[in-house]
Amino acid sequence: METVLVVDDDLTVRDVVRRYLERAGHRVLVAGDGEEALRLIDSGRPDLVVLDIMLPGVDGVEVCRRTRRWSSVPIVMLTALGEESDRVLGLQLGADDYVTKPFSPRELALRVESVLRRTRGAAPVAAGDLVDGDLRVDTAARVATRGGERLALTLREFDLLAFLMANPGAAFSRADLLDRVWGWSFGDRSTVTVHVRRLREKIEDDPARPVRIATVWGVGYRYDPRS
Repeated sequence: METVLVVDDDLTVRDVVRRYLERAGHRVLVAGDGEEALRLIDSGRPDLVVLDIMLPGVDGVEVCRRTRRWSSVPIVMLTALGEESDRVLGLQLGADDYVTKPFSPRELALRVESVLRRTRGAAPVAAGDLVDGDLRVDTAARVATRGGERLALTLREFDLLAFLMANPGAAFSRADLLDRVWGWSFGDRSTVTVHVRRLREKIEDDPARPVRIATVWGVGYRYDPRS
């Protein structure tokens, strides 16, 4: 049974989300502010965090930032409808997914289940090693290394890298990647842009002049092996 931490300062939201997730078979922890959330992430070791951005005291953005210093636990952010800057910032800090408020509790439960399925080992490509020079991705163990050093990748970053490396030379639009990697038939395409930017920071010698993940103008992105 996986443990999900729900962080929201609205008692009604916490209670409704908790009941939906418990019905789906999850153990649920709840927190009403950022400090309590950080304590529970550390002590409760949840398998996933549902994190509202607007929290009293330490807000959700700061909770995400601090958590990513030491943990790769999947994070689903809750953001206000229309606040694109909040969504992009959350993704830049390492959030794996987001849901906009107001939201359907059933939709959130399904999104949580989708992310958890990934953590159980379902990869977007067949299990095995993907190697490009000093970059190695073990899709079975879900470990990526560069020059022998393990890369700190979020769940979605790993899946995106594995998918692109498994399809070298093929150009994919952001809509294609949302469908093939995220499993979304619709969604904010800036999600892909942010994840590509974060990946480039981790696998490119010069992220401003990427040679592995190339931008195909008017289309999207392509993986160009260096070896």
